[in-house]
Amino acid sequence: MTLKNLRGKFILSLLLGMIVVVGLMVYGDFSDIMGHVGDFRWELLPLLLALSMCNYLIRFLKWHFYLHQIGIHDVPWTDSFMAFFSGLAMVITPGKFGEWLKSYLLQEMRGIPFLRTAPILLAERFTDSVALLLLAVAGFIVFGEAWEVFVVVVVACVIAMVVTRHRPTMRAILHAAERAPVFSRFASRVEDFYETTYVLFEPWSLILTTFLSFISWGGEVVAFYLVLTGLGYHGSGMLLLKAAFILPISTLAGAVIIIAPGGLGVAETGITGLLQVMISGMSKSVASLAALIIRFTTLWFGVFVGLGVLAVTTRRISARAAEVAPAPSAPPLAELEEGDLSR
Repeated sequence: MTLKNLRGKFILSLLLGMIVVVGLMVYGDFSDIMGHVGDFRWELLPLLLALSMCNYLIRFLKWHFYLHQIGIHDVPWTDSFMAFFSGLAMVITPGKFGEWLKSYLLQEMRGIPFLRTAPILLAERFTDSVALLLLAVAGFIVFGEAWEVFVVVVVACVIAMVVTRHRPTMRAILHAAERAPVFSRFASRVEDFYETTYVLFEPWSLILTTFLSFISWGGEVVAFYLVLTGLGYHGSGMLLLKAAFILPISTLAGAVIIIAPGGLGVAETGITGLLQVMISGMSKSVASLAALIIRFTTLWFGVFVGLGVLAVTTRRISARAAEVAPAPSAPPLAELEEGDLSR
């Protein structure tokens, strides 16, 4: 992994994000959307951003907990914080694989091997998916929508859990990978990767971290609910239930289709479409605006925060490298004397 490689993927994802925004504006009719912009209660925006920040902070606690779980106890909170929040800049890469930037930066800052912490991303994705399912489960029961996504995610989570915790199966897979030309040279390192994954997927750990994910994503559901009330819809338990179904299921759909960077296009389409289906009388312009606002406060806000922290982190890494770099050696005395004589 190199920052240059990630930079190219980030720029492409950013362009895709702009296309998605333009597409929503076209679908919702630009003039109609702009007419509703003035009706939104913009005084709610600081609260929406605060809820998103709480989500990021809780997820940071998960990340730091995972580091301790795999035996890494000597990472200062500041370095851990900077690595995690820098990773937010890369959530719009396909499958969020760019979030492995956290492991890369930790390697650069603290010398911790990349493959030792890389499995944390898998545990994060797994617990986030389970938490989103739990948030949406009442909606599945009440509304009976999007069962396909529910089934796919549940089956994928169960398979991942069973395979990861069953050593003979995983070892058979790893031994088979040893014979593949591409993976053969990484076979021993992949086995180390698995051993870390096995520790992260211990049942007690999954319960705790899934609970943290449930709380963090629950805050974003509340933010989505506030977006809908800010657009003039009456606050009620049913509206909250619909918000708790629409946002998680759309986010999960974006996660399932891993080629969509950060779920771009998939999540926005899901939010816009489900809003019109489940909230009587909601126009496509209001639904599009709701999708734009919630995606800005829950996705793009994190990307911008991550870019700022990443800039500071890379400067710190460069400064540390300059400090430990050997000073240029003085020329030999004979060369100095010869140079002096020549002058």
